[in-house]
Amino acid sequence: MFLFADGAVAETEKKIIEAFEVFDHECNKTVDVREIGSIVRSLGCFPTEAELHELLAKVEEEEPTGYINLEKFLPVMTKVLLDRSYQPIPEDVLLHAFEALDENKCGYITKEELVKYLTEEGNMTFVISVFK
Repeated sequence: MFLFADGAVAETEKKIIEAFEVFDHECNKTVDVREIGSIVRSLGCFPTEAELHELLAKVEEEEPTGYINLEKFLPVMTKVLLDRSYQPIPEDVLLHAFEALDENKCGYITKEELVKYLTEEGNMTFVISVFK
């Protein structure tokens, strides 16, 4: 069993909250359940569909509403990241995805471009298609 410094937990929680907020369009600390896969992937995790369904089962309300609350998502996802529960995306796959998104071949993509790809391209459909 690993023990984590409070700073590591706080930094992890901050990253999760920032990723969650990108998809919290109503600014009410909830996201559409269909966005969870995109949020998890944006945090560097690449769960299988079965693993994603297991995660959803942990964070959904007993009576599913179609929305996930940050309050339930944060502790579960913090544990996932600190325990490194999912395999990371291989570096060569990330590089290939980045190159596909860097249309101008300038060596970077802006935060605005990334947010656009993550939120406007159909729940990361475009980005995920690059991984295939």
